[in-house]
Amino acid sequence: MKNNLKVIWMMMLCVFIVTSCKKGFEEINTDPNGTPNALPKQLLAPALVNMVSYNLIRSRNFNNELMQVTVDPGDGEGKVFRYDIRRTLADYTWNGWYKQLTNFKDIYKISSEELTYNKTYMGIALICQSWTYSLLTDTYGDIPYFESNQGRDGNFTPKFDRQKDIYQDIFKNLEAADTLLNGAANVTDASDPVFNGNALKWRKFGNSLYLRLLLRLSGKAEVSEACIAKIKQIVDTNPDDYPVMTSNDDAAVLRWTGVGALTSPFIGGVREQDWRSVGLGEFFIDNLSRWADPRLTTNRWSISTYQGGIAGIPSGYAPGESIGIKSYFLSTTSPKTLMNDPLTGNIMNYSELQFILAEAAAKGWISGDAKTYYNNGVLSGITFWIPTFDTPIDTYLANADITWNDASSLDSKMEMIHLQKYYSLFYTDFEQWFEYRRTGHPILPKGNGLRNNGVMPARLNYPVYVQSSNPDNYKAAVAAQGADDISTQVWWQKP
Repeated sequence: MKNNLKVIWMMMLCVFIVTSCKKGFEEINTDPNGTPNALPKQLLAPALVNMVSYNLIRSRNFNNELMQVTVDPGDGEGKVFRYDIRRTLADYTWNGWYKQLTNFKDIYKISSEELTYNKTYMGIALICQSWTYSLLTDTYGDIPYFESNQGRDGNFTPKFDRQKDIYQDIFKNLEAADTLLNGAANVTDASDPVFNGNALKWRKFGNSLYLRLLLRLSGKAEVSEACIAKIKQIVDTNPDDYPVMTSNDDAAVLRWTGVGALTSPFIGGVREQDWRSVGLGEFFIDNLSRWADPRLTTNRWSISTYQGGIAGIPSGYAPGESIGIKSYFLSTTSPKTLMNDPLTGNIMNYSELQFILAEAAAKGWISGDAKTYYNNGVLSGITFWIPTFDTPIDTYLANADITWNDASSLDSKMEMIHLQKYYSLFYTDFEQWFEYRRTGHPILPKGNGLRNNGVMPARLNYPVYVQSSNPDNYKAAVAAQGADDISTQVWWQKP
């Protein structure tokens, strides 16, 4: 009897304790100085920092290796410079980009509500979503789009959408962003590490991004005419309705200050010995050397010498070939090296826009002068990194033997434009790779050790876990697009 009473008393005591613990639980676990719902000004900066960080890491160890900026030498498996792509490499950007899309979508949703209505944040959110989705679809092809990021609503198996439909909606959102930001007020500068809250600069970036993506589809037969017409409308017919970048001051760059969250992911994320173990590609170095380009010797890039000169490694060399580390990007010899330089946070710069316009003019789509756009692109590409560069651009081009020639064939003009654009896209996510896949320019030398039949990979595989977590929609995507393989072209690559 005594034992039974003890048990009863213990049970009653436990009930009392549990009830007491639950009482006021929500109140004592809520920050009285904060809000349970994040505001756009709290979400924007972390999302942008994370996006650019993902891009920067993969630009270094994927894009740079594919596009012969660098060579990570060795005879082991999984060497990207040989087009030997591990399936698991795809997970990092897929997971990271979709995670930040949740934040960009939340910014739009909160900013569109009555009590927190702010059309500037709405416009910024649409641009950021368009930018992120374009990276996803240009990297993987067909992806979850219209049903993506709906986990909180219980949808954990979103369907994959066709790239054509994705691009059409991206264009619609960029149009909406331009309208929202037309005359919009600036927002809290501390919330925006790219443009310090300047609504007009966001509008210019959105329309410049629009031109980048229209050009990407311009070679696709079924949409080419519409894309070219829209490019002409933005540049020639209604430029006041679609303001674009007008100088390096308008460049979309998340500048690393080295303070708090605005610290380059290379600091702490990449060991100095790993940084120095990756050599510079012969293609990348040889062009700069031939042109006597000032970016080659700027302290900001801090390139090491090799036996008194600067030399690169031939990309795509076969296993067993005798090569060694030659020149590489230094890590600690200057206050500003690429490990901590603010400009590696580049999203889109003015030089890229000028080369977009040069291509459009060379093809007769717009009324501007291709030579002027080309010259501006080369000059702004140099002054982006070296603002003090004061050599007349005609002099620089003549000395480098890269002066524009109106009598050249269109293919030669495309090579000139895209060789220079290659350098303006330095450390800009995967843009060098995307543009090479679109145009075949600049012409890259091919080593004897290339895999994938020596053909530049056309996409990344879907993450392996997607096959098991969303099998039906994964199979439908593969059936529609083609094999889940790096050689399967995405929609806009096909004629």
